[in-house]
Formats: sequence, C-alpha cells, structure tokens
Amino acid sequence: MMSPSTSAPHNQPIQPELDVLLVSTVLLLLGLGLVMVYSASIAIAEAKFGEGSSYYFLARQASYILAGIAVGIGCFRIPLRWWQAYSHYLLGLGILLLLVVLIPGISHEINGSRRWIPLGITSFQPSELMKLIILIFTADYVVRKAVFKDHFFKGFLPILALLTIVSLLLLMEPDLGATVVIAAIVLSIMFMNGMSLKMFFGLICLVPVLLALLIIIEPYRMDRINAIFDPWNDPFDKGYQLTHALIAFGLGEWWGVGLGSSVEKLNYLPEAHTDFMFAVLAEELGFAGVVTVISLFFFLLVRIFKVGRTAARLGDQFGSLVAQGIGVWLGLQAFINMGVNMGLLPTKGLTLPFMSYGGSSIVINSIAIAILLRIDWENRLKRRGLNA
Repeated sequence: MMSPSTSAPHNQPIQPELDVLLVSTVLLLLGLGLVMVYSASIAIAEAKFGEGSSYYFLARQASYILAGIAVGIGCFRIPLRWWQAYSHYLLGLGILLLLVVLIPGISHEINGSRRWIPLGITSFQPSELMKLIILIFTADYVVRKAVFKDHFFKGFLPILALLTIVSLLLLMEPDLGATVVIAAIVLSIMFMNGMSLKMFFGLICLVPVLLALLIIIEPYRMDRINAIFDPWNDPFDKGYQLTHALIAFGLGEWWGVGLGSSVEKLNYLPEAHTDFMFAVLAEELGFAGVVTVISLFFFLLVRIFKVGRTAARLGDQFGSLVAQGIGVWLGLQAFINMGVNMGLLPTKGLTLPFMSYGGSSIVINSIAIAILLRIDWENRLKRRGLNA
C-alpha cells in the first residue's frame, strides 16, 4: 500500500511504515478463505451452473478480494480526521441504504430476507456497511459528547435512540445477526469511553427482555435455540444444518480428511461456502485447521487492540475507539460464526470475516483494515513529532 505524500522537515520524504504482522495475518486469512471457498463451493457451483462451472465461486471471490484490496488502498490514503468530520453524512447514507433495501422491487430477496441491493453482476448488503458507519459515528459522538458521558438525556439517550432506529430497520429485513453485532459495537465503544456503569449494566439487564420479545414475535428463533440443545431430535428439518455441521467436525478429527475431500459439502451441508464454510474447513483440515484459524484471528485482534492502545497513549481518542471498535466487531463476528458452526450458538446469517464467500463482507472488512492501518500509520508519525 502507498501512503499519502507527507514531507518531513527539510522536505525529506517520509517512508510509510505499516504493521507487517497485521497485514500478513489478514492476507493469510484471505488466502486460506479463498482456498476453502473454492473447495466448499465446487459441488454447489456445478449443481447450479452445470459441468465445468466448478471455478465460478472461486473467480468471484478472487475478484471480491482484489476489489477489497483496491478500495482499501484508496481508503488508506484518506486522513483519519476526514472520517470523523463526515461521520454524520456517512450515517445518513447508511440509513438511506437500509431504507432502500426494504423497498419491494429494488431489493433482492433470498430465503425470505431482503438484505441485498442488486448491482448488475453482483449485489450489495447495506448492513455490512452500516457496521463500519455506526462504528465511526459512535466513536466521533462519544468524543464530542465526552463531557456528557454520565448524563442520560444529553449523552446516552441520543445514541440509544439511533441504535433503536437502526436495529428496527435491520429487524425488518430481518437480520438479527447484524443487529447483535451493531449493538455490541455501539455499547463497547461507549463502555471503552467511560460510560456510566449504572447505565451500562442497566442496559445489559434489558437484553434478556428484548431477546424474549424477539422470540415471541418470530417463533422460528425459538426453534433455532432448541436445535442447539438437541439437533438430532429433528435432523431432517429444524436441526438439519447443525447436524451436518457437527458431522463435518466429527469426520475431520485431528488432521482432517484432506483438502478437497469433504463429504458434507456435496450438497448435504447448506451454505457450505458462506455461513458454514468453517465446518467444511474442520472436516478437511481437522482440529489442526480449526486451531490455525482461531490462532490467526486471536493474533489479529492482539495487533488491532495494540493499535488502539497506542492511539490512546498519543492522545487520539477517536482513533483509539475506532481501532478497538474494529477489534470488537471482527472478533465478535468471528466468534459467532464459529459458535454457530460448532453448535454453541443459534444459527445466524453472519459470515466469517475475510474467509466466507461474499463481496460486501470482503470489501467492507478490507476498508476497516485500511482505516486501522491508517490509524497505525498516523500513530507512527506522531511518535516522530510529525503531522499526518
């Protein structure tokens, strides 16, 4: 990646410095994900598009990765202060897109959900963009309103109202998974900024009530919860996905059945290349592959939070909250996806960051990493006493 041109005293050019370990970890996840998307999608590609179409999802995923890298390079060149200054406009764009996706005839419906806007050869999922937008907006909001962080009406209520509006729009799609992630992002940023513990724990106590209400409104969610405890009770309907995911994990054992040799991906395990790709990885690469992926995500989060702590020490509260918010977002989403695949959490439509098939997820995650690298780059300049 190239950085914006910045001159040191005496017009000496500043060579950009990036966190090589962080970049390498992301590239490893992208590369491993590309291999697994190809392996997991061969059967479904040939079933949908006929013989000779086995490379269909591989080619598309590769194009998404290249697009993500290209967009990421562009976003890296944008100063962090720009994201903060235009966070209101970005929020307006995000809410507008969430409204557009609900309009019949415009959005693309899959499995009863309206989450995608068709864009010709591909489609766009606004909820993925909203995760990044609300992260940036919340970080800017709590910095501007720091003096009111313990005040319910002037500090907490406005952001709670915004979270409620965004959550309602997402639940109308419906997209409970994105709602959970976005709520966690907002609350974690407010908590890291020193929000009143009384208000924080008061809100946490409301979570069980809200979840119970959501279950009452949509009974199928209780079916998914019941499937966790005994998926074998209804293995051909409510427990179908989970039973086959668990079979994949069982077949993988320690070292896996071998790359490309999965049985469950042969039209047994639904969404094998998207939401349940981790199960295919567990079958083909075994416990060793699972531990490798978890270790890569753990190391990535360590590097991300290191960038956030450094920004805080250098007095950049906005950059610190954005970086740590990105860590919460990616870490939580990875945890949920893995938990769903292993039968620890009810089924949610959340991808495994950087690895699952999907253009919106890959591109938006790439932008998030680009912003993170920009924060790290500006941190390094500040330590030299220079301005970005």
